[in-house]
Parts: sequence; C-alpha cells; structure tokens
Amino acid sequence: MSVFLQGMKKIAILASGNGSNAENLIKFFKNSDCAQVSYVICNKKEAGIYDRCKNLNIPCHYFTNQSFDTGEVQKFMINEKTDLIVLAGFLHLIPKAMVQHFQGKMVNIHPSLLPAFGGKGMYGMKVHQAVIASGATESGITIHLVNENFDEGEILFRAHVSIEAGDDAVKLQSNIAKLEMQYYPEIVEKLCRQLS
Repeated sequence: MSVFLQGMKKIAILASGNGSNAENLIKFFKNSDCAQVSYVICNKKEAGIYDRCKNLNIPCHYFTNQSFDTGEVQKFMINEKTDLIVLAGFLHLIPKAMVQHFQGKMVNIHPSLLPAFGGKGMYGMKVHQAVIASGATESGITIHLVNENFDEGEILFRAHVSIEAGDDAVKLQSNIAKLEMQYYPEIVEKLCRQLS
C-alpha cells in the first residue's frame, strides 16, 4: 500500500478493461511529487486490470454499475478522501450527482478528436473502425473533464496523428495508444497541480 505524504493528492482510476492506460498512470505517479494512485475501481468482473493492479500492489475494487447509480461508489470515494478521478477505458455513464460532487476533478481520455466519433457506444476499436470508414486523414486523442454526457465535457488537451493510405483500424489503434501513453499522465499531473 502506498504511503501518502502530506499534501499528496489521491487519485482513483476507473477502468473496465485490460488496464494498459491504468498501469501506465500508476507507474508514472509512483515517481510524482504531487499525487499517487491510491486505488482502482472496476465494473467488470473478468477485466484484465485486476492482474495488473495485483502486480503493481494497488488495491482494485469491484463495484457493479448499480453501485455507481445508487451513490455507493461516490460514498466510498468520499470516505477515501479522493482528490481526482481518472477514467481509463471506463464504459459506464457517471451519474449526475457524482459528476456534480467531483466537478472539475474527473477526467477522461477518448481515442478520437472529439466531438467527432464520440458518444454512447463509441469506444476502443469501434472508434478506430468508424474513423477509417469515414476516410478521415487524421485522428488523435482528446483528454477532457467529465460531465453527465458521454464525451462532452470541457476539452483540456488534444494530440493528432496522421492516417496514411493503407492504414487500418489496428494500425490506427497502435498509433493512438502511443499518444495515450505519452500524454495522459502528463495532463493528469498538470490537473493535480491545479487542484486547491
């Protein structure tokens, strides 16, 4: 279990899947002087994130989607004195009450240049397939604050990648993943430093 120094911000990660972004964030913040990941919450029992957290010695808690909607997760986060919530491949709409309580302290990353290719049902490979099918010549990542709608919160940062002739969704996913690994921890840390 991490030892939290005075003034260190506590980050919670919400994940639903394999957890590559979550692992990248956990490793990044092990060396940060402003924040550390204190725990992960997952809403899928079979997700790969549990093994990653075990290997990294970070607690990973399972909560059902209903636990989010009833306010149980929000209470847990308040009791844990959570400062910042980071979504990393999390696929459940955050309830309005939770968004309001953590206003400006909840951030998400999306694998396209929002508002294009965002919204309900647009995640992971589905996004990259839609981008390729559209004939777009570029895509990228969007890091944004979370509001009560999918992928509609205030945009904090974007990074672009060109789509070359012959690129498919798998190639695009690989290129996007590099941007996610590079920029998401940096923007999250910047947000941590801005918190009072």
